[in-house]
Amino acid sequence: MKLIIENANILNGHGEQELSRIAIEDGLIVSIERSTEAGTSVDDTTQVLDAKGRLVTPGFIDMHVHLREPGFEHKETIETGSRSAAKGGFTTIACMPNTKPVTDNPETVRLVKEKGNAAGLVNVLPYAAITKSELGRELTDFAALKAAGAIGFTDDGVGVQNAQMMKDAMKLAASLDMPVIAHCEDNSLVEGAPVAEGEFARKHGLKGIPNESEAIHVGRDILLAEATGVHYHVCHVSTEQSIRLIRQAKEIGIHVTAEVCPHHLLLSEQDIPEPDANWKMNPPLRSKRDVEACIAALEDGTIDILVTDHAPHSAEEKAKGMQLAPFGIVGFETAFPLLYTKFVAEGRWSLDFLVGRMTADPARVFGLSTGKLEPGAPADLTIVDLEQERVVDPETFASKGRNTPFTGWKLKGWPVATIVKGKLVWSE
Repeated sequence: MKLIIENANILNGHGEQELSRIAIEDGLIVSIERSTEAGTSVDDTTQVLDAKGRLVTPGFIDMHVHLREPGFEHKETIETGSRSAAKGGFTTIACMPNTKPVTDNPETVRLVKEKGNAAGLVNVLPYAAITKSELGRELTDFAALKAAGAIGFTDDGVGVQNAQMMKDAMKLAASLDMPVIAHCEDNSLVEGAPVAEGEFARKHGLKGIPNESEAIHVGRDILLAEATGVHYHVCHVSTEQSIRLIRQAKEIGIHVTAEVCPHHLLLSEQDIPEPDANWKMNPPLRSKRDVEACIAALEDGTIDILVTDHAPHSAEEKAKGMQLAPFGIVGFETAFPLLYTKFVAEGRWSLDFLVGRMTADPARVFGLSTGKLEPGAPADLTIVDLEQERVVDPETFASKGRNTPFTGWKLKGWPVATIVKGKLVWSE
């Protein structure tokens, strides 16, 4: 199958956009040429897609998502999550193992991969658990999980509380040249707390989650990563203290990378309007100072990549209120418009910078072949209408989840088509 994308506005790496023609064959980009008015002669085996001067980028990559299957299909399935990802312009997504059963065995890893392939939408990469059932008591069989297709090890959703367990995990992962991806949270400091320490918690009589609950694990794990030589990746960084530790670790050459979510760059705990569980996520929304620290850390490279932590829940679960509802918000379908509107359109970031943090950088951090717009690269592409402006309406989401704090926000820069392995998998 051949595909030609005409009138594609691509970033040339020098902060400029060029109108180009992209030729795709057998799932790979075969050529990128400047557009000419003459157009292209094609045969019956070639599909032509006119981008009409819209931005065409490498497909977005999200290395932290929750697809909920197996076990929580009322929240999301691999198919609905993949469709939501495609609608948000994502072509590769890495799903967390806190399913039911937990993805802690080769059979479940293979199941996730098979269901991702069967959906036929985006590339679905499974993480496997560090410990059996994510209970922190016994390591999983890392070698067997890698052989089954796991791309890294994480107990996301809970922090590994035992330092010896984490050190053993890092040693084993390092021996297999695999990363450890850490949800950093000291349980002794967070039990029963639904929001961050701060003004909102005090006003509503809620126990607060302190910044140090995250940073204590970050500091501990950095020392363990130094001792073991593992690639250590910090999930959803949200505090100034964590950033300070990560920055110091990078300066002395420890192999640590980190990610941040759009909501931790755009919202603080002072923005929460009322005890509405659509504003409840883990890590929680922190102070304005933490938000600015996260933005600065992404800008200076201390934080490497952007992720969504897409975490769908049912309306009934979120209706239980701030104290009892589960943590998490959906993120696929609003991520790029949020960041484009608030940072690029307002002049703080270049378009190159935003696209890089969502494509080339996650591919670099995790050794993926995607994230490039060049001949020979996989034809995973996203087409974005930078001028299209519309209001966030959860009822239009492809995800089963409607849990977002961004309802009603007017945003620009919406993905309008997504191509995976040369196939158009979603189009507006």
